[in-house]
Amino acid sequence: MLTILGFAMIATFLVLIMMKKMSPIAALVLIPALFCVLVGKGAHLGDYVIDGVSSLAPTAAMLMFAIVYFGVMIDVGLFDPIVRAILKFCKADPMRIVVGTALLAAIVSLDGDGSTTFMITVSAMYPLYKRLKMSLVVMTGVAAMANGVMNTLPWGGPTARAATALKVDATDIFVPMIPALAVGLVAVVVLAYVLGLRERRRLGTLSLDGAPEREPETETVLVGAGAGTGAAGVSGAAGVSGAGAGAARGAAGGPAAAGDRDTGAGGESDDDFKGLDPNRPTLRPRLYWFNALLTLALLTAMIMELLPIPVLFLIGAALALTVNFPHIPDQKARIAAHADNVLNVSGMVFAAAVFTGVLTGTGMVDHMANWLVDTIPDGMGPQMGLVTGLLSLPLTYFMSNDGFYFGVLPVLAEAGQAHGVSTLEIARASIVGQPLHMSSPLVPAVYVLVGMAKVEFGDHTRFVVKWAVLTSLVILAAGILFGII
Repeated sequence: MLTILGFAMIATFLVLIMMKKMSPIAALVLIPALFCVLVGKGAHLGDYVIDGVSSLAPTAAMLMFAIVYFGVMIDVGLFDPIVRAILKFCKADPMRIVVGTALLAAIVSLDGDGSTTFMITVSAMYPLYKRLKMSLVVMTGVAAMANGVMNTLPWGGPTARAATALKVDATDIFVPMIPALAVGLVAVVVLAYVLGLRERRRLGTLSLDGAPEREPETETVLVGAGAGTGAAGVSGAAGVSGAGAGAARGAAGGPAAAGDRDTGAGGESDDDFKGLDPNRPTLRPRLYWFNALLTLALLTAMIMELLPIPVLFLIGAALALTVNFPHIPDQKARIAAHADNVLNVSGMVFAAAVFTGVLTGTGMVDHMANWLVDTIPDGMGPQMGLVTGLLSLPLTYFMSNDGFYFGVLPVLAEAGQAHGVSTLEIARASIVGQPLHMSSPLVPAVYVLVGMAKVEFGDHTRFVVKWAVLTSLVILAAGILFGII
């Protein structure tokens, strides 16, 4: 019964948010609370929620101060050279823009933190997508998949968890998987190229001023994400107004009002095309190398695990604010400028804590995992590598990485050993589902992505799931073909 109720709870959540019948925060809180009562453990709901909040509180703190830190770094111009280089490559070509999104997300993902990747990628690319009236779900989907492939780095989390759970060396898991993961990254770039061509066909050939040289088609396959989210939203193939362009710059770190000038009906200045307003008053060019070294030191300390990540970002945010904005009113203004993102993301994380707390506390997640393992036919024993890879897709999507790697993976590894499949093969197969996992509603970083991009989570989910599954299957197939799995 717990197995059925567990799957029913997850299905109800996904259906309601994809149909936009409930907001993600409300669904993450109310649906598990209802199912907790149906299970007959409503009296323990408070304990489950507190346990869930306690487990995710460090993540929420990390995200809060990471958003402030990288928001300040964007404000002061640290990433402007990267943005200019990407935009110079992209020009006004939708295909290049989508490919550039994939490449930028993959490069920034080297730090091993999804939230950082999404903040930098969206800040760089969002104004350009808005300027050229491109689909925002293409941006979020491509960024999530590129980050999912790179999330398998030993310091990214899943590989380290697999190594810890199975008592093997993380290097022995990751290094042999490099060829398969490289194929997966190529698949993301190829997919970005195909999606970019679709955007190019839909929008027509674009000139530098952003006006399509032919009327876009009425049928818009990929547009519509973020509809109803205000000035920053996209509805159908509708363009953006000057106010929308200002909102785009505001999301990218510059004040919406700074440098805005109306150039006519639906028109914007060329500064919009540059992505980040080069004249915004928050720029600190004289402190560029200080900010660059501070960021490098922060990422190095994070990789070396010198201090807990929330503590590192807390200290980093305090230093960044104090040095770049020594006057208290300016500091308050920068914090206020990013308060919307902080509140949305941290609120979503604590709401997700209710969902995970009920899943774990009621025992539903354990029953679901055991049911899936028990349904594996005996004849599939010698193919446990393939089975583990396939199971990693739904399991890492519907449960946390901790739940999968510490709860389910040891059982799969034991079953594999009984049939002569090595523990390392099982461990390698377990990380192939990460491109899909990074869009799971239980991953806090995805709310940073959709929140900054002004995209509805349901729209992102509808778009990305099929492509993320395809990318994961490509990695799995490459691993089997190369004899890694």
